[in-house]
This record gives sequence, C-alpha cells and structure tokens, in this order.
Amino acid sequence: MSMKWLEWAQQIQAISQSGLAYSKDVYDIERFKELRNISAEIVAEYSNKNLDDVKKVFINEEGYQTPKVDVRAVIFREDKILLVKEKSDNKWTLPGGWADIGISPSQNAVKEVEEESGYIVTPKRLLAVLDRNMHGHTPNIHHSYKLFIECILVGGEPKTSVETSDVGFFSADSLPPLSIERVTEDQIKRMFEYNGMEHIEVWFD
Repeated sequence: MSMKWLEWAQQIQAISQSGLAYSKDVYDIERFKELRNISAEIVAEYSNKNLDDVKKVFINEEGYQTPKVDVRAVIFREDKILLVKEKSDNKWTLPGGWADIGISPSQNAVKEVEEESGYIVTPKRLLAVLDRNMHGHTPNIHHSYKLFIECILVGGEPKTSVETSDVGFFSADSLPPLSIERVTEDQIKRMFEYNGMEHIEVWFD
C-alpha cells in the first residue's frame, strides 16, 4: 500500500535537507527551512506523530538525504519462526532494527538477535530487500529499506531486553499480533515460503 502523502513529505524533506546542506544564498536557505517545516506538518497531520518531535528529527538530519536501513533476522526452528515482543507496542516482530554504523548487514542481524532474544546465530543468506513505503507498514518519518537475512540458530537461550518483553517461536498458522511498524503478515508468510528452499530469488522492492 502506497501512502502518497508520506512519499511527498519524505521527498520534500529530502529536497530541503540537501538544499540546506549545499545552498549559500540566505534567501534560499530560508525557503528550504520553510519546506522542512511543511514536510514536518504533513507528517504530523496524517500520522500520530507530535509536530515538535517530527521537527526535531528533521532538524537533526544533515547532508544529502538517503534512506535508512532496517535489518531483520529470520530464524527457523522445527518449522517455526523466531519472534520477539516489543515493549513499545506490545506486539511481535522479527528481531532487528536500524543498522549500526561500522558493522555489516549480517553482523547487525547477529547482534540484534542476541540483544533482543538471547539466541546466538550465524548469518546464512539474504532473503529480501524491500522499500518500507511499498508494503503496508504504519507511517514512519523515515524512508527506509528493509533487509531480511536468514540466520542459523547455534546457541544461546531465550531472554528479554530493554526493548523486548517476550521471545518465542511460532508456526505459520499461529502467529501472534504483529507490530506492523516493523513487519507485516505478508512478509512473515514469504519467509515461511523460503524456509527449507535451497535456491530462491531475493525478493526486492
């Protein structure tokens, strides 16, 4: 599902951010600041975000605007998928989050799994690269790409974290309420389709 208002707001924000990074003319700078304010107002108007909070996020962004990267780990055990329960909304998702600077996508996946679930995994393969705006997620300030990386369970034991309140493995026909902010049912179902398949085409866009 495409939300045009969100796409427009993100595009306006990207234009304003680039303009503020490279413009020297004081009048152009004022215009780009006004564009940034307009984009923040659009996001606040059509989402549940507070306008001041949106403005703070936009003001902290500098330089040429590019999508953020969200890395999600896909782990199966006996045909059940590993999910963690987020404290922020009390719903379930694949372990993961924003990619950290200085480590690779697979290293991010491994780190997030251990931090959020207590399990130790090794990365196996890339399953999907998706544009968040194209897959029915709840609105988000950031335009982001989502990487789904299959990992193999090698150790550890379930434990919660500062971000998660529960950990569990679920079958395809008994999924708990999902955190649509982070993962959708269609994405989870596609991961189940890939489970056990040796040769797949990476799902993209």
